[in-house]
Amino acid sequence: MRAQILELLRSRTPEPVSGEEISSKLGVSRTAIWKHIQTLKNLGYEIESVPKKGYILRSAPDLLSPEEIVTHLHTEWVGHHIHYMKTTNSTNEVGKKLAADGCADGMTVVAEEQTSGKGRLARGWFSPYGRGVWVSVVLKPPFLPEEAPKCTLMAAVAVVKAINKYKGVHASIKWPNDILLEGRKMVGILTEMSAEFGKINYIVIGTGINTNVPRSMVPDELKELAISVADVAKEPIHRVQILADYLKNLEELYETACREGFGPVFAEWRKYSNTIGQAVKVMAMDKTYYGTAVDIDDNGLLIVKRDDGTLEKVIAGDVSIRPANAEGKHYS
Repeated sequence: MRAQILELLRSRTPEPVSGEEISSKLGVSRTAIWKHIQTLKNLGYEIESVPKKGYILRSAPDLLSPEEIVTHLHTEWVGHHIHYMKTTNSTNEVGKKLAADGCADGMTVVAEEQTSGKGRLARGWFSPYGRGVWVSVVLKPPFLPEEAPKCTLMAAVAVVKAINKYKGVHASIKWPNDILLEGRKMVGILTEMSAEFGKINYIVIGTGINTNVPRSMVPDELKELAISVADVAKEPIHRVQILADYLKNLEELYETACREGFGPVFAEWRKYSNTIGQAVKVMAMDKTYYGTAVDIDDNGLLIVKRDDGTLEKVIAGDVSIRPANAEGKHYS
């Protein structure tokens, strides 16, 4: 109901909308409308009451609340069920619990802050209040469990397409799923799965996008590694719009993968890759070697042509990869 009221107010801004009109269109009493307006004000919306004319929406809070998401969302099903929290330890942990309890496909878990955000290889992810998009999406795919890791590359494409809409932002993907701006990391993606007997019960794709974390807020050990969208964007950014665009892109890519396989998704990934064609240094547990990243295979594994001409396939999680001539601290 509150989302519908906001939609009506936004459609008329800066003109007022009468309580009577809102009541008529939504089929509820004017008293109920008044109560919803008061709730919206308490949530941070600046709504002016003009005597004998109605309500005017003057401003909205910078929150990723369901009311704001629904207003900007243009998906068929992803994000139509939202679990919103001001603070949580990890949206992925919440998403896995909701999925285990039988939540809807496309359930979207959003928090303003994560106190124990997670990245790949058990690394943490800095997720301060109101300074990023900290979101997890629950999917229940029809494909086999061995296909699940490909969803991480899919999510990377969805993010890059969402943030590159902003002037001055030219993000790229470092294999497999690190999103980089000016050589520094801006996005973390973690995909987790529950499966049995050749069937996926659910996948949870967790994504952390640093949208507007001030340099002063970044921990010292991350200052040379991290970057935010706002650091390079030449226009104001809007967290809720980035989230809505990401969810739309994710839905479209996922539905393509379900219909046609991951081939078209990987073709999109290649467009944004900053790894393919680059000299790389591969550091595995038992060996280190140099070569050129030539492509990804049908499973999303990186194909590296070693200096001796042999081809190696690199498995995500087992190695670190970096352009051979880059400053090491920029790639991890």
